[in-house]
Amino acid sequence: MGTAGDAHADKGCAKFLKLNRVQSLAYQDKSKWFQDMRQSLSLTASIIATITFQSAINPPGGVVPAPDGETPICFASNQTNIQICPGESVVALMKKKYYLGFLICNTICFISSLSVCLLLVSGLSLDNTSVTWFLLIGMCITITSLVVTYLFGAMMVTPEIIKNVGSAFAVIMIVWAAVFALVSFLLILRFVSSKNEKVKKHKEQETQEQELARV
Repeated sequence: MGTAGDAHADKGCAKFLKLNRVQSLAYQDKSKWFQDMRQSLSLTASIIATITFQSAINPPGGVVPAPDGETPICFASNQTNIQICPGESVVALMKKKYYLGFLICNTICFISSLSVCLLLVSGLSLDNTSVTWFLLIGMCITITSLVVTYLFGAMMVTPEIIKNVGSAFAVIMIVWAAVFALVSFLLILRFVSSKNEKVKKHKEQETQEQELARV
């Protein structure tokens, strides 16, 4: 009974994956897929790392300029009594919460993109499933944190008089979450499909070995 139930479950899973055309998401030539993936991830991660580095050095709203021909000095705001010096972010003084969120997300994006670059240049084989999934997870974190960084940056430089900006950003986040969930679902289906293929091949090899042993 157990064997029949397992076989029925395997057929049901295979039918579901076939109906969703998971196989069409994969390259027929996996060596070409690995090469294309390495090049695409390397280029994307390098560009994102450059963008986030520049955003940290030159944040939205600019920095406090140093006076020409004078010794740079720090000064305090009359409203908040917070000291700020030349070279520091202007928006950090006015919108502290937004700037803190921007800085955290920008740092996460920068570190995750560098981690992807490090994995790619380390020489690890992309044939390893664990390495491939680490790269995919790293890029998902990188792109998601980049989206949130953009939202914080936009809120930092958007005037308070625009009242509907919060709702617009909320809609953007909902759309992004939906797209991210869809891509994650397709990746999981692809992973399950590859695992089922490996299990099926392993069972076939065991069956052949048992038949040869009987002969």
